[in-house]
Amino acid sequence: MKNIPPAEPFPAARFIKEIGRGKDGARSLSRNDAHDLYAAMLDGRVSDLELGGILLAMRIKGESVEEIAGFLEAAEASFTQISLTADADANAASTWQYAPVVIPSYNGARHMANLTPLLAMLLAREGVPVLLHGVLTDPGRVTSAEVFQALDQPICSSIEQVQQCFSKHLPAFMPIDALAPKMARLLAMRRILGVRNSTHTLVKIMQPFVIPALRLSSYTHPEYLTMLTAYFTTTAAAERGDVFLMRGTEGETVANARKAQKIDWLHAGTQTTLVEKQNIADEIPALPEQRDAVTTASWIQQALVQKELIPKPIADQVEQCLKVSRALYMQYNAIAAVNK
Repeated sequence: MKNIPPAEPFPAARFIKEIGRGKDGARSLSRNDAHDLYAAMLDGRVSDLELGGILLAMRIKGESVEEIAGFLEAAEASFTQISLTADADANAASTWQYAPVVIPSYNGARHMANLTPLLAMLLAREGVPVLLHGVLTDPGRVTSAEVFQALDQPICSSIEQVQQCFSKHLPAFMPIDALAPKMARLLAMRRILGVRNSTHTLVKIMQPFVIPALRLSSYTHPEYLTMLTAYFTTTAAAERGDVFLMRGTEGETVANARKAQKIDWLHAGTQTTLVEKQNIADEIPALPEQRDAVTTASWIQQALVQKELIPKPIADQVEQCLKVSRALYMQYNAIAAVNK
């Protein structure tokens, strides 16, 4: 068996010196330095001691737009990008009517039913290629993966299985460990350090497809709304697709069934508000009585055949997703036709 040489260590002290001076004294990295540092972290070239220092320093300082851009560039280069079919040719999307929709699911439910799978299934049955990615379990929370399993929906371990779900008009759930294992390792550092790190932000905004896609992204703290809006309107590559940005429903990217959150559409450097924030709905929808996976799955099955059960904020979110996903598809195919 051929011996694989160990990865060359990456000296990170000079980066820690910049970002590790506390919230007020720290300085942000350039985009290139952020890329190189995060790439080394993904490759396991940063020592455990330095890695812990970096993660905690960034947690205290907060990420800048340029740092997020560099981190995300390295992150998306660390795993295999997904095409809609087994054929990765640019014309492979010609049989579809919608661009892919990407739904990160890393929070689950603590107080109310997790209806992220309902959103995904409503989109998929309209013919949208829907990819959910996230964690399988989270102590004290009900994850989308657990609801999917209760619905007898497949959990995908390969891109081929994802593509099979698309062909059947089913949403594909792919655990982060299968989609981006190097990122999963950094995500798991939360169990050791006790706090989240930059990777928790990156998994919520990454775009795993070869072609343009619509990303549904959420935030929990106001400073992330400011930073992510700036990133998506000034730094993100427009050819990678569009983004819907909203305050999370317990961290999830599904609209709150009881009150619609503000949803901003970030497209080609512009910001458009699609849905305005609302107060508590005039009529409280009939939601699952319990938040466990089995009860939630049973209610979702009912809602899929009884349209009146679908909460209006989620129905509106589906409508907006279909509209923008369809426009992205048409735009992509028009460009592909010109470039033939």
